[in-house]
Amino acid sequence: MNFDIFVLLVQDAFGTGAIYVLMALGIVLIFNVTRVIFVSYGDLVAYSALTLGAFQLQRIPGTVWLVLTLAAMAFVVEAASLIRRGRANELPRAFVYWALIPGLPVAATLLIGAQGLSLPMQMVLTIALVLPLGPLLYRIVFQPIATAPVLVLLMVAVALHFAITGLALLYFGPEGFRTQAFVSGDLSFGGIAIPQQLALIVGAAAIFSAILFVFFRFTVSGKALRAVAINREGARLVGIWTTRAGAWAFILASAIAAVAGILISPTTTIYYDTGLIVGLKGFIGSVVGGFVSYPLAAVGAVIIGLIESFGSFYSSALKDAIVFAAIIPIVLWRWLYVASHDTEEHEEE
Repeated sequence: MNFDIFVLLVQDAFGTGAIYVLMALGIVLIFNVTRVIFVSYGDLVAYSALTLGAFQLQRIPGTVWLVLTLAAMAFVVEAASLIRRGRANELPRAFVYWALIPGLPVAATLLIGAQGLSLPMQMVLTIALVLPLGPLLYRIVFQPIATAPVLVLLMVAVALHFAITGLALLYFGPEGFRTQAFVSGDLSFGGIAIPQQLALIVGAAAIFSAILFVFFRFTVSGKALRAVAINREGARLVGIWTTRAGAWAFILASAIAAVAGILISPTTTIYYDTGLIVGLKGFIGSVVGGFVSYPLAAVGAVIIGLIESFGSFYSSALKDAIVFAAIIPIVLWRWLYVASHDTEEHEEE
């Protein structure tokens, strides 16, 4: 390996690592608020890339029909819950929240069509279509079992992944999509050429990381979401609407997934089942932060990008196995760290 190859591998590592950073941030965000290890998070990224690919092929994306299906199911679930609790007078508001609002981007897409759209308009419609998926899935699947043990929530999330993947195959077909690059050319720093596409991906990951840090650290809404994560019952007692907090967590995570899917689509061919592999790599980054620390999760995602990049250089056939094997030392490190921390606290007492 010479210096030029080393530089290329590092660039590739930061490009893929930045995508994994976005994945890790979304997974940690959802887990912190709802205790759901959202295995299907990568599927939202895949839906975003597939949606943009469909627009560039001048087709109405299958996401339109998925949103309509989930919106109808969410409204039925909410209506049944309200009627069972004797609150049928709130049905109009439920219709607005769970059917009308998610249907707006669908109506806009069908009205505008997919012919001759500019790239910015394609990206806006992609984000608008992917954004409702998270809260709709939360209302249908996870909100009814919000108080279940984490293991049960994980099992449900795994089952949900297979359902979403099957729907992706139905709506988009088995062929893969790769979109056109948003920017072209290189940036030169110290004689090293850095692709502008790479700079865009890394910049987006940095911006989202900063936004999440500011949101959870300095805003009232962010502190409310953190309170729900720390003590759900206590948050409910002080007036925080915990079910709405879960929906907002999924909305924010869906926005991150939509952007991640758009950014990854020009660099990787995305298939209907690509989301699981991408999501699991973001999950490994989340493990580094113990599902609670956003900075550590970001650092862990970058480390996974480095492992994957250099692993693919030495053995491209085993790169995924190398990445997933990395979770073993990471979990051991987390276990030793927590054990030593608990021992120190016990000695102080």
